[in-house]
Amino acid sequence: MTNELIGKRISVLDKGWIELVDLMPHPATGVSGDLAIVNAARTSFLGESKGDERDKKLLFYLLKNRHTSPFEMVEFKFRAHAPLVTWWQWVRHRTWNANAQSGRYTEFEENDFYVPDVWRRQSKDNKQASEGQIEPADDQYLTEQLLKHYDASYALYQDAIQRGVAREQARLFLPGFSVYYTWVMKVDAHNLMHFLRLRMAQDAQYEIRVYAQAIYNHFFKPALPWTAEAFEQFILAEG
Repeated sequence: MTNELIGKRISVLDKGWIELVDLMPHPATGVSGDLAIVNAARTSFLGESKGDERDKKLLFYLLKNRHTSPFEMVEFKFRAHAPLVTWWQWVRHRTWNANAQSGRYTEFEENDFYVPDVWRRQSKDNKQASEGQIEPADDQYLTEQLLKHYDASYALYQDAIQRGVAREQARLFLPGFSVYYTWVMKVDAHNLMHFLRLRMAQDAQYEIRVYAQAIYNHFFKPALPWTAEAFEQFILAEG
C-alpha cells in the first residue's frame, strides 16, 4: 500500500498539486511507519514486533501521553505546487526543511496564477480571517478583473524578459501573492501532526487548509493508519 504512495500526485486548488517524493522508512524495507515508531520507542532493531495488538497499544499510549520523539523517526518528503499566499503560511512552520523554485533561474509560466473559486468576505470579528462569500455578481466581476490583471502583468513580465532584463528583476511585474511556486519539503511525523492540527482547522485559511487536508487524507493516513487513528482520537478530538 505505502509503495503506491511514492510518486502519487493530488490536485489542489485550481492549478496546484502535491506529491509524495519519498518516505522513511521506505516501503522497500518491509517495515511500516507505524512499526518504525513503535520500534523507536522500544529502542529495538528495525523490524522487530511484538504483534499487532501490543504494537498498536504502545503507539496509542505514546501519542496519548505526548511521548512524541519516536514519531520523529518517520519522515515524509513532498513536492508541492502552490501559490505564494499559501507558502507565506507554510514556512511559518520552521520544522519543515524546504527548498523552493527560484524565479532567478527559471521563467514563470503564463496562466500560472491562482484564481479563487469564490471571493470570501472579511470577518467582522477576526482581522485575519474570512467568513461567507460575496454576492455572485461581485464574485464574477472580481474574477474578470483579476484575470485582466494577470494578463497585463504577465505581458509586462515577458516584455521585460525580451528586452534583456534579468529574470530576478523582470519578476517584479508579476502579481506576488498569487504566483505559483514549486517547493520540495521534508518533515517528520511528529511535526507534521502539529502542522496538520493547526492547518486542517476550520479557522485556518482555505488556501493552506486544502493542502493540509490533501496531505492527511492521501498520504499521512494511508502511510500511518495506526498513528492517524490515534491522532484523531487524542489530538484532533481535543481541538
